[in-house]
Amino acid sequence: MLALISIIILSYLLGSIPSSIWVGKIYKGVDIRNHGSGNAGATNTFRILGWKAGVVVALIDLSKGFISAYFISQLAYSIGSGPVAIPMWDLDTFLKIVAGIAAVIGHMYPLYANFDGGKGVITAAGMLYGIEPISISLALAVFLILLFSTRYVSLASISASFAYPVFLILLRYVFDKPIDGSQIVFGSILGLAIIIKHHSNISRLLKGTENRVSSFSPAKGWLNKEQNAA
Repeated sequence: MLALISIIILSYLLGSIPSSIWVGKIYKGVDIRNHGSGNAGATNTFRILGWKAGVVVALIDLSKGFISAYFISQLAYSIGSGPVAIPMWDLDTFLKIVAGIAAVIGHMYPLYANFDGGKGVITAAGMLYGIEPISISLALAVFLILLFSTRYVSLASISASFAYPVFLILLRYVFDKPIDGSQIVFGSILGLAIIIKHHSNISRLLKGTENRVSSFSPAKGWLNKEQNAA
């Protein structure tokens, strides 16, 4: 139990690094949550600060999930008496999922930013790449197809989050891939959590007021408004 609690805490603390907030303050001296959608994530960073800052934030967020799942999870084997086996589930996969989910929760509700974080999509993608790359690559394909066809990041994220556990089920029961049951259970929970986190985006999509991605350049005018208000 000590091993499990330890990797959860470490992964949560890593996931809590508010990359978009820190990059925004370092890059332009602003809090990204006060601009655009107000969300502390890579999408809003792309929209407000441009592609360079957005890429930095996206890479950091992806790394948080990957490092937690692929590396921090393995610390459980050297802490105390080690992790306790879970009946009918592969222990290593289970540990990676637990560590990864802790990082995603940290990203959504960061300790270092008053629990006001992003929606967790990119961090979740990093976590899933640290567990099993085929299913998340298929979900990423869904994301990219919808992103470039509709220009809605939120719709692409929601659809990919829904598609991911479906791909897991297909890979295990149709294509006979070694997908552990714990991955399907937690993948479904994670996908649902991300969709719920997008509730405001879903409302705007239904109303037809959701913002589309139109450019990779920084949003114009926001810096002047910031300076005038100072």
